Amino acid sequence: MGTQVKVMQVIQQDTPLYQEYAGQIAGKDEVKVQSKVSGNVVEKFVEGGQFVEAGQPLYRIDSRQYESAVLAAQATLAQTQATLNNAETDLARNQQLYASNAISEQAVTTQQSTVQSYQALADANAAQLRKAQQDLADTVIYAPMSGQLGVDDVAVGAFTAAGNTTLVTIGSSDPVYAQFSLSETEYLRMMNMQNGSVGGPAHVTITLADGSVYPAEGQIVAADRALKDKTGTLTVKALFPNPDNLLLPGMFARVRLSGEIVPDALLVPQRAVQQLLGKSFVMVVGEDGKSAARTVELGEKVGSYYIIKSGIEPGDNVIVEGLTNLKEGMDLVITQVTPEDMGFSMEEDNTKFNDSEISSAEPSKQ
Repeated sequence: MGTQVKVMQVIQQDTPLYQEYAGQIAGKDEVKVQSKVSGNVVEKFVEGGQFVEAGQPLYRIDSRQYESAVLAAQATLAQTQATLNNAETDLARNQQLYASNAISEQAVTTQQSTVQSYQALADANAAQLRKAQQDLADTVIYAPMSGQLGVDDVAVGAFTAAGNTTLVTIGSSDPVYAQFSLSETEYLRMMNMQNGSVGGPAHVTITLADGSVYPAEGQIVAADRALKDKTGTLTVKALFPNPDNLLLPGMFARVRLSGEIVPDALLVPQRAVQQLLGKSFVMVVGEDGKSAARTVELGEKVGSYYIIKSGIEPGDNVIVEGLTNLKEGMDLVITQVTPEDMGFSMEEDNTKFNDSEISSAEPSKQ
């Protein structure tokens, strides 16, 4: 009696190829909000995690010292302006006296220099007033862009140092980047797809940590200028719309690039392929109904299958189950099966993946 085996006919069809990479979601824009003036926070208009619009007030710094500075600058400018007015009056009188030969030209020249000196002082004091007024205006901190606030916001009463203390971070949430790394060969393949020389343009999709495929397709928008010396990889960014804010910066995802198509590819289930002494082979049903070994050259993996470059022909029946202890030339009891019977698929398994496993492959932030 022969050996019980299950066999499946080799599949021949146009086969789209894809590559998957460990990636991470990153905000398109992120800003650390800092005050231009120092002081204690006396009022907070927002809460961490809130969405804000550009120009919306966020915080107010204690303004009393800056109000006093404005008053002092106004008084100093007024005093300087009064002195300048007196000097200009004296200059006009001296010019009249000089016209009547009542005073010397030197007296007029000296008074002109005095007026110019007071004018320069008035201009400097006016600049000081403008700075004091700007400092006072800067005690209210506004959102520099539209986006979502982080939850690292400081509390009322905290002291903030000008240009040093981060009050809160704000980042845009729509769209977002999916950032991942490619090898040199993979980069060249991607560029060939982008240029249309291999298949169509690259299609970019992502699979989230729960195994779900994000419904919107992305677009390659940026690549680093050079390969990293240590890893030999290139960091690439794809832009994805995020209207529902499902994608959060820091989330891990599997990034899939597709677009290249292999015409009339021969497909064999991966489980049918065996390795021995560095060679790959499959067991098929021979013309005499007995098992026969075929050495094959493997191509790309596609879901549950290998693309076979050489070694088998369309119409061959490949043994997919019952391979244990099966040798060439053995009699067979054949059960013909379909991909559906065996659960084979052209798609990768999209069940949940462990994000800690791909954290080690996390691309460096640019």
